[in-house]
Amino acid sequence: MGREFIPLFENWANSYDDTVVGRDLQYKEVFRNYDAILDDVVSRSGNKVLEFGVGTGNLTAKLLAAGKGVTGVEPSKAMREIAEAKLPENGVIVDGDFLDFPVPPFSPDTIVSSYAFHHLTNEEKREAVKRYGKMLGKHGKIVFADTVFKDREAFTAAVKKAKEKGFLQLAEDLETEHYPTLSEMETIFTSEHFSIAFQKHNDFVWVMEAAKL
Repeated sequence: MGREFIPLFENWANSYDDTVVGRDLQYKEVFRNYDAILDDVVSRSGNKVLEFGVGTGNLTAKLLAAGKGVTGVEPSKAMREIAEAKLPENGVIVDGDFLDFPVPPFSPDTIVSSYAFHHLTNEEKREAVKRYGKMLGKHGKIVFADTVFKDREAFTAAVKKAKEKGFLQLAEDLETEHYPTLSEMETIFTSEHFSIAFQKHNDFVWVMEAAKL
């Protein structure tokens, strides 16, 4: 359920915000247009939002600033503490993950996440989407920003390019986590009765908007 990556985020918490602004050369392209990516997720979201993988609270802060009600779910204690320190009093963050989380005190119209869904295997992604479909009403939405590849050839090329540049941490990340292809994500969403649209933002990240049919 992605919790095997918690130690990584406990260690990354204090430098995560430096990474997203491009100070880590290996991940500069992954986070290119970061603010615009988060803004796109916000613009596609309704008024009652459940967010998974809050991290340091950057998307959460933008959602709250847009006047949306948000409950955030984050498994890393270090990340939660940083997020809570930067959010206003109406920011609510709870311990949990994509598959194991407290029931929110409202019925969400949108479920969002940024840079996190790849921590789940494709089977776990399918199970998560199935659960979210039961929580959402008709036309409710899932809006995720994450690394997705056009196909397996594009994934292999990205790993090769990272290694050729000496970006060994990035290459290890790509080979260790569970980055899907567009067709795999389309199958996961459509199999659970969602329509799906993709918007590319950089060489790695797409915003996926799935609407419940």
